[in-house]
Amino acid sequence: MEEESNNQPISWFSKIKKMAKKLKNEVGALYLASERSDVPFHAKAVAILVVGYALSPIDLIPDFIPVVGYIDDLILVPLGISFAIKLIPKDIMDECRIQAEDIFRKGRPKNLFAGGIIIFIWLVLIIYIFKKLI
Repeated sequence: MEEESNNQPISWFSKIKKMAKKLKNEVGALYLASERSDVPFHAKAVAILVVGYALSPIDLIPDFIPVVGYIDDLILVPLGISFAIKLIPKDIMDECRIQAEDIFRKGRPKNLFAGGIIIFIWLVLIIYIFKKLI
């Protein structure tokens, strides 16, 4: 009976780990797809936004905010990835998935532009709130 309960958490953890690895690979594939000339412009734009946000070291909603801080990581990022994938032709996504296998082995690429946009948004919000208080 104890073995059964010990196997469940390990199985649950391995499933989550596998899903996270798949999401990482999808982000890499979207990055590669956004660089291709045969991907429609609207699909590239969505892919660039999603990849930029997923790889940005700064979240729109900081993780230190209880519960809400993780919503973007758990819900918004996967939804954005799913939406971007639907906009890109399947054969192109399949090619990019194969190429993306090595993208994260070399280290996590940073998107400074997306990070800058998020910092800008936070600065504007802080200035706005500060002006309203004074």
